Amino acid sequence: MAKQSRRDFFKTTALIGSATVGLANSAKASQKNALSEDRAGVLVDTSVCIGCRKCEWACKTVNNLPTDPLEVYQDRGVFKKHRRPNDKALTVVNEYPNTTSEKFPINVKVQCMHCDKPTCLSACIVGAFSKNENGSVVWDTHKCIGCRYCMVACPFQIPAFEYEEALKPDIKKCDFCFERTAKGKIPGCVEICPVEAITYGRREDLLEAAKEKIKNYPNRYVNRIFGEHEVGGTSWLYLSNRQFEELAFPKLGKDPAPGVSEAIQHGIFAYFVPPVALYALLGGVMWLNKNKKHTDAENES
Repeated sequence: MAKQSRRDFFKTTALIGSATVGLANSAKASQKNALSEDRAGVLVDTSVCIGCRKCEWACKTVNNLPTDPLEVYQDRGVFKKHRRPNDKALTVVNEYPNTTSEKFPINVKVQCMHCDKPTCLSACIVGAFSKNENGSVVWDTHKCIGCRYCMVACPFQIPAFEYEEALKPDIKKCDFCFERTAKGKIPGCVEICPVEAITYGRREDLLEAAKEKIKNYPNRYVNRIFGEHEVGGTSWLYLSNRQFEELAFPKLGKDPAPGVSEAIQHGIFAYFVPPVALYALLGGVMWLNKNKKHTDAENES
C-alpha cells in the first residue's frame, strides 16, 4: 500500500511538473485567441429588479445546493447585511437605498462576472480554470490543487472555497449554467425572474439594447454600462440609476486584470524557486495531505 502511494505520488509530481513547463506558453497562446462574437452575456437592469430573490433559489436548485422553500426567500430581512456569494450561494441579491424614491430601493444581483480575460484563469498554476468560446468561465475539480490563488486574484472577490469539506474541498462559483446553455436552455436565474430584470442573449446585442435604453431614458440611467470595458470586458453587464461605486461595485480600469497577476508571479519566480520545481512540490505536498486524510477517514469508518 505504501509503495503504491509513493509510486502514485511520483507520477502525480511528474505530471504536474511537465504540465507547468508549457503553462506560460499556453497562457500566452490562449490570450491571443479571440472570443466568439456570438458569445453570450446577461444584462442586469438594477432599476427593474424588485429584490424577490427568486434568482437565488433558482441558482441553488439548478446547482443542486441545499435550499429553503421558495416562500422563505420573501424575507427581506437578509438585506440588512451586505452579502457576498459563497460556497453555499453562488449568487446573492443586495439592497441599497434609492435617493430619488425611498419606497423603491435599488437591488443588485451579484455573481461571477465571467471576464473576457479572467484573472482566475491567469492566476491558476495548474490550469483548473478555462474560458469557453461562449463566454463562460468554468472550473475543473480534477485539476485543482487547492492553492486558492484564484480567490486572491479575482477583482470581484467571487471564487469561494469549501472550508468545511476536509477530504475533497472544491472552489465554488457561478459557471454561467454551462450545462444548461450547452443544451439550448437559459441560465436558471434568468428563466425565473418575474420582471425580466435580467436578460440573456448575445453580448453584442445586449450592449446595443443597453445603449438604446440609456439614450431613450437619460433620466433613468447613468450613462455607463458596467462590464462593457471593466478589466477588458465581462459577460455580465449592468445598468443603474446610481453611480456603480455607490452600489458596492469595485472601481476598476479598462485594462485586463491578468496582466497584474502575471507580473506578480513573474517577479516572484525571477528570484525564488523555479516554477516547475515549485509547482511540483506544492502539488506533491497537497496530494499527500489529501491522500492521508482519505486513508484516515477509511480507517475510522
